[in-house]
Amino acid sequence: MTRDLLRSIDRGDARALGRWLAAWAFLVFLTVVVGGATRLTESGLSITEWKPVTGVVPPLSEAQWEEEFAKYRRIPQYAQMNPDMDLAGFKRIYLWEFVHRIIARLVGAAFLLPLIWFALRRRIPRALAPTLATLLALLAAQGAMGWWMVASGLSVRTEVSQYRLAAHLSMALILFALTVWTAADLLRAADLPAGEAPPERGRGRTFGALTGLVLLTAFSGALVAGLRAGKVYNSFPFMGDGLVPPGYASMDPWWRNLFENHGAVQFDHRLLATVTLLAVLATWWRHRTTTDARFRVRVHAMLGVVLLQFALGVTTLLLAVPISLGVAHQGGAVLLLTVVLLAWHALPPASIPPRSSPSGTGHPRPGAPSP
Repeated sequence: MTRDLLRSIDRGDARALGRWLAAWAFLVFLTVVVGGATRLTESGLSITEWKPVTGVVPPLSEAQWEEEFAKYRRIPQYAQMNPDMDLAGFKRIYLWEFVHRIIARLVGAAFLLPLIWFALRRRIPRALAPTLATLLALLAAQGAMGWWMVASGLSVRTEVSQYRLAAHLSMALILFALTVWTAADLLRAADLPAGEAPPERGRGRTFGALTGLVLLTAFSGALVAGLRAGKVYNSFPFMGDGLVPPGYASMDPWWRNLFENHGAVQFDHRLLATVTLLAVLATWWRHRTTTDARFRVRVHAMLGVVLLQFALGVTTLLLAVPISLGVAHQGGAVLLLTVVLLAWHALPPASIPPRSSPSGTGHPRPGAPSP
C-alpha cells in the first residue's frame, strides 16, 4: 500500500483490518502445518473425491466407512503400499486428510465472511481493494490446485506429483506472505497519529533476495517430501562417500535431476538451506547494531529462527524424517518466512546510525550510515 493510503486510512479501520488479516495469516500457517502432517502420514490420497459441500461431514456409520474404504482400495497406493491395511488403519489416515480439508474450508470462510462484513460497512479503502481481490483469487486458485494435486495420485502413482505438491505449497506461502505484509502495513498505520504516514522504509533489495531464497528453499523441501527423498542419505554433511551423492546427474535430460533424482533433490535442498543460513547470518551481522528498536528485535528473531530451522532440518534428516520433526521443520520454514518479511517491513532508512561504534567505545556521529 502507498504511504498516502496509510496516512489517510481511518486508524480504527486499519487496526480492525490488520488484526483480521493477522489472524487469518495464522490460519493459513496452521493449514500449511497440517498439510505437511498429511503428506508425512501418507494420508493425502485417503479421500478420493472432492465434495466442497457434502464433504464437510465425515462417514458416520460403519457402512459409510466401508464405502469410503472401498474407494481407497481402488487406487494404486492401497494395492502397492497398504495391501494389509484394515478399516481402523484407514480411519487414521482418512481423518488426517479430513481435518486438512476442513481447516482449508475454515480458511476460506474466515476470509470471505469478514471481507463481506467490512465491505458492507464501507470500511475497506479503495486502494486496499486490489490487494484483497488478489488474496481472494489466490485463495480460490489454491483450493483448485489442492484437488489438482490429489488427482495426480489417484490413477497411476502411489503418491501425489512432487511438481504439484511443490506448486501447492509455494502458492500457499505466497498467499501467506502477501497477507503478513498487508497486515503489518495496516497495524503499523494504526499505531500512528491520524494524518501521519509511516516513516520511509530503507531499500530492501537484500531482504527481497532473502525472501526469495527462503521461498526457493521451501519449494525444494516440497520436492524432497514429494519424492520421499528424506529417507535416503540420512547422514550429514556427507551423502555416501562425499558431499555430493553418487549419480547426481544420472538422469537425461539433465534438468530432470533437479526434480526427480532423489539424491540430487536432497542435495539441492541441503545446499539451499545452507546458503539461506549463511545469508541470514550475514544480514544479521550487517544490521545487528541498528538503533531502530523494532528492526533490531526482528533481525535478532530472524537469526534465532534460522538457527532453529537449520538444526531441525539436520535432526529430521539424521532420524529419517519422523513425523513430529518433519511437521516442525515445515512449520519452521513458514516461521522463517514470517520473521524475514517482518524484518524487511521494519527496515529503516540507511541513514539511521548503529547503536555503537565497531570498537564499542561510543556512538558514531548522527547521520552516519548503518553498517
